Amino acid sequence: MNWEVLLAPYKQVVEELKVKLKGMRSQFEYESMHSPIEFITGRVKPVQSILEKAEKKQVPLNRIEQDIQDIAGVRVVCQFVDDIYTIVDMLRSRKDMTIIEEKDYITDKKDSGYRSFHMIITYPVETIHGNKDVLAEIQIRTLAMNFWATNEHSLNYKYKGSIPEEIKSRLKLAAEAAFMLDEEMSKIKNEIQEAQRIFNRKLTNGTSRRRNSEI
Repeated sequence: MNWEVLLAPYKQVVEELKVKLKGMRSQFEYESMHSPIEFITGRVKPVQSILEKAEKKQVPLNRIEQDIQDIAGVRVVCQFVDDIYTIVDMLRSRKDMTIIEEKDYITDKKDSGYRSFHMIITYPVETIHGNKDVLAEIQIRTLAMNFWATNEHSLNYKYKGSIPEEIKSRLKLAAEAAFMLDEEMSKIKNEIQEAQRIFNRKLTNGTSRRRNSEI
């Protein structure tokens, strides 16, 4: 199997989705509105990880593109929980991708404490052989959820998926603390956004004055 050829469309999907999501963020900023998108990351799953997942799920190599949904992955990180559903609604309305599955791990968190909103989509890319619909996963979560999930992922890697019970218990407590932080921040969301708008206006005006003084 030529992995470079197989993964090329997935790399294209990740790059195009990142550009489009960053474009959405910029549009909010241009209109002086609160952007629900804090930052975007993306990756194509490494070959070794694909093979490990295929073995774990008993997916034959000739079914990898159909049965492994997260070879291409994009993560959207937000400030507030409400922002997650704003992004979900915007993605649902787009015509350049097709949503085939949604998993709301925020209202129905995993036993580990993991919270995030997952969307599985098909995204069309143009290849030298014609149009190809590629599966990709979009994860949408808050900064607090992302902090927790990043650390949990590291621990899972360290312990090969068998995290000791004591650490699991602490992770669950940390997950609840992170969600409480999200809830408390949501209660003062309007105050935070107004403070950010004042700061951004001050920053913009300061930049304008410096530019004018240079003319």
